[in-house]
Amino acid sequence: MLIKVYGSAVFGVEATTITIEVNVATGIGYHLVGLPDNAVRESSFRIAAALQNNGYKFPGKKIIVNMAPADLRKEGSAYDLSLSLGILAASGQIKAENISEYLIMGELSLDGSLQPIKGALPIAIKAKEEGFKGFILPKQNAKEAAIVSGLEVYGVENITEVINFFDKDEALERTIINTREEFYKNLDHPEHDFADVKGQESIKRCMEIAAAGGHNIILIGPPGAGKTMLAKRLPSILPPMTLHEALETTKIHSVVGRVKEHVGLMCQRPFRSPHHTISDVALVGGGAYPQPGEISLSHNGVLFLDELPEFKRGVLEVMRQPLEDREVTISRAKFTVTYPSSFMLVASMNPSPSGYFNDPDAPATSSPAEMQRYLSKISGPLLDRIDIHIEVTPVPFEKLSEERRGESSVEIRKRVTQARQFQTERFAESDSVHYNAQMSVRQIRKFCALDEASKALLKTAMERLNLSARAYDRILKVSRTIADLENSKDIKGNHISEAIQYRSLDRDGWLG
Repeated sequence: MLIKVYGSAVFGVEATTITIEVNVATGIGYHLVGLPDNAVRESSFRIAAALQNNGYKFPGKKIIVNMAPADLRKEGSAYDLSLSLGILAASGQIKAENISEYLIMGELSLDGSLQPIKGALPIAIKAKEEGFKGFILPKQNAKEAAIVSGLEVYGVENITEVINFFDKDEALERTIINTREEFYKNLDHPEHDFADVKGQESIKRCMEIAAAGGHNIILIGPPGAGKTMLAKRLPSILPPMTLHEALETTKIHSVVGRVKEHVGLMCQRPFRSPHHTISDVALVGGGAYPQPGEISLSHNGVLFLDELPEFKRGVLEVMRQPLEDREVTISRAKFTVTYPSSFMLVASMNPSPSGYFNDPDAPATSSPAEMQRYLSKISGPLLDRIDIHIEVTPVPFEKLSEERRGESSVEIRKRVTQARQFQTERFAESDSVHYNAQMSVRQIRKFCALDEASKALLKTAMERLNLSARAYDRILKVSRTIADLENSKDIKGNHISEAIQYRSLDRDGWLG
């Protein structure tokens, strides 16, 4: 008897439906074909034990299982449930007339209980697209899949529940989530708040500008000045994610199995902080069977690189293209996958190997040659993609011991969101540009026009401070954002002069 059961495979952030054809005939042997990997091949042992422990048997006949399309590699243990139901139905142990209306996925334990799978959200989206009535999967993933409206999602804990659903018409409990309600409920509760930061008013202002224009930022300062503390609070002042962004972000985290069990939709912007020993593949994604890297996991959020010069130069160089294109493409001989990677880069570094520079009370100092060697680890082209450079100084005791709380993240976020609103209206005609940091040269000329006084100020600053040519466009972009925060249609002199302060690393004495 031939039975067809449907599962799914995830490539990149998209799912492909897999047809599992099970044929039981006279003879002996178990043949699994259709390019399965070792985890899929080993499924027969898990299935046999699970069926035996739940009162069913693995048929001692000739079983041929084909996973179509046969030229697509099938990975992982998530096909156990669909394979076992196909074997039971094909051997006549259960009746399953409507099994083809459902997409079924899950990893089996030897006692028949189900383990969570990866990629539940992209699979659910595909199941709805292809007109399946429902999706049966492990209970731990049910909330994540239930985000997709118009698809019946059933979270199950044991294989017997699924067998009884098809064989004895016993109802399964459907998981229903009001996506919008879930989304808006969790928006205004940031984990880290700017109100906790003592002093550092100028850096907070800088962070606000970076958030308002989507600018990449680098913080330079000695150990203990508060660089990491400030960076961790940046997501709390970014505009709330739209429902579309939340779905996109959840989809990527779903593929690598990082969505928490009790959370259906990710509502807070991601904050990723990889260690400086990270490899280039772990950062941008890839591997023999490509997986998203840290830059894709920080899509729509913040990627924080602490101690930037400590990262291997090759690792930093592979980030140049994704920073520009806002997506990363991984090519293999047989296929190509593209992962989105539109993130804000926040980097921090000590100004010298010892961590102290131009500090008269410093416990150790570095020679100019050591300084140059340390700073030259960061390439010019990478710095070229960072709009704001700011020096962070240690907080004096008087500020640390103050009782007064600083401005909260929710208040700062209101101003940031309003500035982003102006930018959305400004770039309404463009599909690829949504905020100031993404402006092309042509758009800079159009939206960052200066009056004569501002031009003269910028010219003087560039000559006096020996600012490089690459600093010119960056200053204009940042000053456009400062003007937006002040609700100003035109860029004025004070906006230009503030933006000039945020180019520390372009001056002589830093990177030469």
